[in-house]
Amino acid sequence: MPYLQKETEKWAHFVQFSQQALLERGIMEMLLTSDGEKEVHRGSIEGVLATININSFGKDSFRYLHRLQKNKPIMVMEYWVGWYDMWGDHHIVKDANDVKNTVSEFIKFEISFNVYMFHGGTNFGFINGATDYGEHRGVVTSYDYDAVLTEAGDYTQKYFKLRKLLGSVVALPLPPLPKLTPKAVYPPVKPSVFLPLWDVLPSLDEPVIAHQPVNMENLPINNGSGQSYGFVLYETFICFGGYLRANVQDSAQVFLNETNIGFLNDVDQKLNIPEIRECQLLRILVENQGRVNYSWKIQGQQKGIVGPVTINGIILEDFTIYSLEMKTSFFERLRAVPWRPIADSHPGPAFYLGTLEAGSSPMDTFLSLSNWTYGFVFINGRNLGRYWNIGPQETLYLPGAWLHPEGNEIILFESSESGFDIQTTNIPKL
Repeated sequence: MPYLQKETEKWAHFVQFSQQALLERGIMEMLLTSDGEKEVHRGSIEGVLATININSFGKDSFRYLHRLQKNKPIMVMEYWVGWYDMWGDHHIVKDANDVKNTVSEFIKFEISFNVYMFHGGTNFGFINGATDYGEHRGVVTSYDYDAVLTEAGDYTQKYFKLRKLLGSVVALPLPPLPKLTPKAVYPPVKPSVFLPLWDVLPSLDEPVIAHQPVNMENLPINNGSGQSYGFVLYETFICFGGYLRANVQDSAQVFLNETNIGFLNDVDQKLNIPEIRECQLLRILVENQGRVNYSWKIQGQQKGIVGPVTINGIILEDFTIYSLEMKTSFFERLRAVPWRPIADSHPGPAFYLGTLEAGSSPMDTFLSLSNWTYGFVFINGRNLGRYWNIGPQETLYLPGAWLHPEGNEIILFESSESGFDIQTTNIPKL
């Protein structure tokens, strides 16, 4: 049986199971499926309204839907007015006139539709998604999506064009526009102290001791539910060099004691360790860079180190494993650890502490970390998300509701080389 047919049958069984589970639990609302215009036959099931997702309106957009179901209303569940960005790619935008023209066609042919996204969002914390078509690629922190409203709720040209279009076809006048959320530019923040990751380890919960590495989800923590997001640090002693092999998901820094000797990821899983004269502590700091948001690979999203670690084919044993979820309680513990004064640029991984002065009436702003390399920003214990100098995203959205009047604690977890200061701007750079 061809692979595609097997996958289609597996998916059909899954959708039917989901339908039955909903009905058995009293969900009586109308159920529907949502698929690409050419894949609609693979995701639909009998008795459930099939809808499609499209990028633009074309004469053949509904061909497969018409073949599948007739005499039923047409619903575009996701009309994509933009798209999400991946780290290392360019920022994706879509012309506002193209969006207006497509919606005009929907209205002309009385097609129901959802605008996706109408309001852009933000992947706060570690919750960004990812794709994997042979290589893991993380979605940026912003989910602005070039949407009708930005992630900060601001109007766009798409909004005004759609408002004018819809105002021309509805019977009642449209309500007045709500006022925008004000934005602010605050004084630059220059971190005054830092804390190497290695200094933090004694203050954490007892590490997991294991004969072999344990992946993130199977760590015996959180009442047996494992770890979902963040970092995991694996430590073991080695007394010889050679070719290190490890299946890390999704990326890792490798250290001998506190010296970075290289990197691993889901594609490059081999690293040469130089010959050493005496036993040293091998440290592998693995980051979960996001789980895939589409495809059957969703089922196999184990993070951390998956499987054994070897040097020249010899299996390493006896690991000490630290869970680094970086929740609020984690930062409360950091306050009890002696921080070091910053004299100059310092290699990571390390935490950097500063204070953002927001005045008496805090407002929304955007953080710019142009002279930093790679890491995460925590404001008053809240994780704003990832920054990365490869772009395309250059600023992080900081809601004013997360700021306190006057002083606000900013902690950067920088995995590579530290920067000098943290700027703010009232205009995002995506």
